Amino acid sequence: MNFKLILATVIIGLCFSLFSQEYVTGIQVNEAVELEWRKIANEDINTREVTNSLEPLLLPFFDDFSTTTIYPNQQLWDGRSVFINKNFPYMPVNLGAATLDAIDSTGSVYSNASWVPFEADRLLSQPIRLDSIFSPVARKLTPADSVYLSFFYQPQGVGDSPQLHDSLILEYSRYTGNMVFSNMDSVLVNADIYMQSQSDTIWPLDTLWAPTGCNPLVFTINYKILVWGDLVEVACDSVFVPEVVWDRIWFAEGSSLAEFYEKYGKNMLQVSIPILDTSYFTNEFRFRFRNLASISNNNYPASWKSNADQWNIDYVYLNYFRSVGDTTYPALTFSQRAPSFLSDYEVMPYRQYRYSPTANTRFEFPMYIANLDNIEHNTKYSYHVKQVNGDFAYSYFGGSCNLKPFYEFGFQECVGCGTAHACPPVNSAFSLDYDRDTTSYIIKHYISDSSDQNSIVDSAIYRQGFYNYYAYDDGIPELGWGVDGAGGAQVAYQFSLSVADTLWGVQMYFNKTLNNANEFYFDLMVWGDNNGKPGELIHRLESQKISWEEGLYSFYPYMLEDPIFMSGTFYVGWEKNEKDNFNIGMDANNNHQDRIFYKTDVEWEHSSHPGSLLIRPIVGSNLILEIDETNPDSNSDELLIYPNPATTYFTIGNTNLIDSPNSELTIFSMIGQSVHHQIGIDSKINTSTLKSGIYIVRVICGNKFYTSKLFINR
Repeated sequence: MNFKLILATVIIGLCFSLFSQEYVTGIQVNEAVELEWRKIANEDINTREVTNSLEPLLLPFFDDFSTTTIYPNQQLWDGRSVFINKNFPYMPVNLGAATLDAIDSTGSVYSNASWVPFEADRLLSQPIRLDSIFSPVARKLTPADSVYLSFFYQPQGVGDSPQLHDSLILEYSRYTGNMVFSNMDSVLVNADIYMQSQSDTIWPLDTLWAPTGCNPLVFTINYKILVWGDLVEVACDSVFVPEVVWDRIWFAEGSSLAEFYEKYGKNMLQVSIPILDTSYFTNEFRFRFRNLASISNNNYPASWKSNADQWNIDYVYLNYFRSVGDTTYPALTFSQRAPSFLSDYEVMPYRQYRYSPTANTRFEFPMYIANLDNIEHNTKYSYHVKQVNGDFAYSYFGGSCNLKPFYEFGFQECVGCGTAHACPPVNSAFSLDYDRDTTSYIIKHYISDSSDQNSIVDSAIYRQGFYNYYAYDDGIPELGWGVDGAGGAQVAYQFSLSVADTLWGVQMYFNKTLNNANEFYFDLMVWGDNNGKPGELIHRLESQKISWEEGLYSFYPYMLEDPIFMSGTFYVGWEKNEKDNFNIGMDANNNHQDRIFYKTDVEWEHSSHPGSLLIRPIVGSNLILEIDETNPDSNSDELLIYPNPATTYFTIGNTNLIDSPNSELTIFSMIGQSVHHQIGIDSKINTSTLKSGIYIVRVICGNKFYTSKLFINR
């Protein structure tokens, strides 16, 4: 837990807070939100109308944001500007929270964002029946029924700290009794009703009075040339609606998480507010959270424009028969996401793990378990490991242990029986399957009440991957990281091999910025080790352009012309040719700053920012195919390809494979992704859609398979 507090303490005012010559920013494009927005952009209009015509909700109103992601549950909330996630909250009361920030519902920084505080996100409830209750019998609801709204909130989390002039605001809706103009209702009519003869034409700026059945005093100024048979939309009548005003009930000034913790002694604070004004007790009561945010001064380069001023909200609860002391819930929860079982990495190559499983496996790992009730619970904890598409499995049972209320005592501690729950051991190495190049495991964690009913339970899931790359990061960038300085500044990331292996290239994820303003060129670099710092330059791949792959947080592979045989500790990174910010993605939930080096002058320096860069070296003696390279009787034969390098097509030279209905051809990228597949082999294989680079072509025919490298050069 100390590391998490340090992380939250250090990352204060991330946008352009300078430590030495490196800097950290927020993200400018939230890809998860952007992808979800694209999915719903073309949804059927009728679906939206049904959602927007929901009946008012009945009490109780509750959301802990644990069952939805990306957007708020539209059955409870109206609007999609708020981000529902497990990444930005720091030690939340449960997995999942609502994050208000400076990014809109499309995943981009608000178009009106500026250094002056502006209104950003809104978390708006659907209408709620606060006038009546219906169980056990229907009756009127009044302030005497002790109605309270409560919620947990937190500034910054692992993101950017809101400044003092930034704020989080809670407001209630209230009818004034007045009617106000809302909009002008219109109807679509045939232009013929305005014609006097067959030769008539309606010209721009002609006046069209409202047709029969509409307000006769309403008219429309026409701006088109209309003839017989045309349809025209004309105003029909004014629409008035009851006037609604929003009263500010509560607000919090911006601060860093460290300042927040120092003031309250908690990472998330619960607020409980009574509803006493009778004007709120209507059949369409609403409440909303909104935040005022501010971003960097417009004088900064576009590649530095980014998200800022995060607030996290959790456990929103509105009900009657409550009190100011009603701050607990009959719930057992996990707080942080489930961790990796590996000692150093989130992902590593399977061959590297097999060579030294003990050294690469944690002895124990932290689990943050909370009892949100007001009484002590006797709890049971367990985890279960199951290989994906494999037979390996095992389970761990941590027995029973008493867990005290969270709001008084915090998370389960690693003391006595609590050690088996809060600091459980990794009870077994993973399987050592020498017939596999890659594999993965699903690890499920459970916490429950030890009573026979087991009515209180929570779970967390982690996928442990062994693929063809090393990763310190979890694949999600909460931040962006870069090094200041003109051309010549270098960045190096340290990795260590268990056994000598082949380096094929490096996957990197650069944050997207406004108009791709960080679309620069760099030299990809590989160094050896010199007493724990980058040493001799082993390889330089010149003039690589910052690029992006399609898909959610998809890493772009920068492949070497020829693989490099490596051993021991090595470093991958770049030398940049631009002064501006490259904005490499940074995972704020895993800290490997001791592996990050940069050099702007003579000496290499360690990073002073906690986090892990989204940089992954691609390593493996055999990236794609499960071929026994030591077996001379292998069924693998050489595949003849020409021309090679190819541009728009290539031809198979193995005549026995041409036109065979049993032949199956697949083209793989060097990171294992299938980019082309077909049954049967034509005389020419179309490669016009493939980018320049190195690929593996595999053909399976009967019980034999054929492989070859394919070079695409344009």
